[in-house]
Amino acid sequence: MDFLFNLNVQFYLAAYLLGGIPFGLILAKVFAGVNITDSGSGSIGATNVLRVVKESNPKLAKKLGAATLALDALKGIIVVLAAKYFELSDAAQWMVAVLAVLGHCFSPYMWFEGGKGVATGMGVMAVMLPIPTAIALIVWGVAVKTIRISSLSSMLGLAALVIASFVLFPSMPHAPVLFIAFILFYKHIPNFVRLFKGEEKRVA
Repeated sequence: MDFLFNLNVQFYLAAYLLGGIPFGLILAKVFAGVNITDSGSGSIGATNVLRVVKESNPKLAKKLGAATLALDALKGIIVVLAAKYFELSDAAQWMVAVLAVLGHCFSPYMWFEGGKGVATGMGVMAVMLPIPTAIALIVWGVAVKTIRISSLSSMLGLAALVIASFVLFPSMPHAPVLFIAFILFYKHIPNFVRLFKGEEKRVA
């Protein structure tokens, strides 16, 4: 058990456990009295919080959706900033980032179910790759306003981030970026199925 006293290992565990906190599920249950995993897409992310809570309380839905988005992003931001503060190696920082996203998508508190990982992914990327993340957020924002399909907008933003990382930082190791992108893409497969069937709901 000596490995548990290793700083890197402690950060890896903290990243996974913090990333796994299902803020959307908690907020919706506490403040709206609903279980969002039983309604809508079943996801614990901000979009599903907004969609499900809106049916009974539109004003509260916007607040809870915004809070979920912020908290899901912050749990990624905080743990990576802490890794930087304690001067972990670049490789260890990327591992922390990956584990925070894995925690959200495969939460230990939800029998390894979880959310889509977009907010947490953008949170860790905002610290590790701020300029590509800014580009991704612009693309996402434009897509949301025009296409009004959350899942497709998120994937367009993700694609922009990956492309920008290769263009702006060609010499950096891209494996962690691609792995996080793969996780987010994998979690969106049900959305793509609904999209091809014409069943994917638009953001009002």
